[in-house]
Amino acid sequence: MAAVEGSGGLPVRLLHDRVLCRTGSGEGERRSTGGILIPATAAVGKRLAWAEVVAVGPSVRSIETGDSVLFDPEDKAEVELHGATYVLLRERDVSALAAARVSEGATGLYL
Repeated sequence: MAAVEGSGGLPVRLLHDRVLCRTGSGEGERRSTGGILIPATAAVGKRLAWAEVVAVGPSVRSIETGDSVLFDPEDKAEVELHGATYVLLRERDVSALAAARVSEGATGLYL
């Protein structure tokens, strides 16, 4: 569990199954795999987003600080700490996890 500095420089500790993530600048132009430039104003269907985990609560079981997680950007709560914007998620709202420790045979299912 990592501590993050909140407003006034006080440390922030996440509770329960919460995950605090830093997102990339998902806005702006991007390129397709074929090299076509897609403008920021282009309408796209519902798409999930990747973020880097910066802190986790004590009840989080399979996500660690530094992991990349896939989540639905429409189901997010944003918080601003020291001028940076973060996304606050529950562990159950994470669709996928990308980390070096994830083995190929692991399903990630809760049994």
